[in-house]
Amino acid sequence: MPQIDINNHSCNYLLEDFGHAETLIFSNSLGTDLTLWDSVMPYIQDHFNVLRYDTRGHGKSSVGTDTEYTIEQLGQDVIALLDHLKLDKVHFCGISMGGLIGQWLGINASNRFENIVICDSAAKIGTVEGWNNRIKQVAVNGLESITDGTLERWFTPQFREKHPEKAQNIINTFVSNPVQGYVACCAAIRDADFTKQLHELEVPTLVISGIKDEVTTVDDGSYFMKHIPVCSHIKLYAAHLSNIECDLEFSKHVAFFLMDH
Repeated sequence: MPQIDINNHSCNYLLEDFGHAETLIFSNSLGTDLTLWDSVMPYIQDHFNVLRYDTRGHGKSSVGTDTEYTIEQLGQDVIALLDHLKLDKVHFCGISMGGLIGQWLGINASNRFENIVICDSAAKIGTVEGWNNRIKQVAVNGLESITDGTLERWFTPQFREKHPEKAQNIINTFVSNPVQGYVACCAAIRDADFTKQLHELEVPTLVISGIKDEVTTVDDGSYFMKHIPVCSHIKLYAAHLSNIECDLEFSKHVAFFLMDH
């Protein structure tokens, strides 16, 4: 996969041209990489060209020199990637941390996006104390120390029992990420708060919530509905990674929304 140097780091990306007029960019969650979207590709590629990338400090994208990132910084990485690839206007779909990046982009770079999909995310995720505790734990004990809790947050018990290999593959990716990149992104999520800015997000937006998601809840999805001017809200039977648990249903909702708008 190609890499480019943007904003003082090396960005790993994959652009797949399926011969369509429009492109959809996928943005991964904290602790995953661009392979997070593998299971939705068979459905999405029938309708859109697809751009996937590893968020800074994740996968094969480098950590850079910063010990803490901001969501603005991660959003600027997306814009720089689009500029490099000469993509003027695209659709955006981000999950969890990627959903925060999508909010920043929709508010600050609305001219570059046809539609935005925010999945399993919130205007404000978690608490400062909670994120600082996680940063400390991972910095001292490594990512392996939080895999059990991560599995429980990310997947319902039914999914973990029925598809243990899929859940394990995600965890294998999780622990392969650099600790420095993970904790730097934790800081970005800790400091992000769009609760007072969502009225400025004028790009048509689809919100997808997992009914069993205890991290970013259905109520968080409803908050988007109340404050984003043009917004739809879909609820799926999933925990925090609805694109994995409900890949077919997830893909259909995303494709229908993007084509309808």
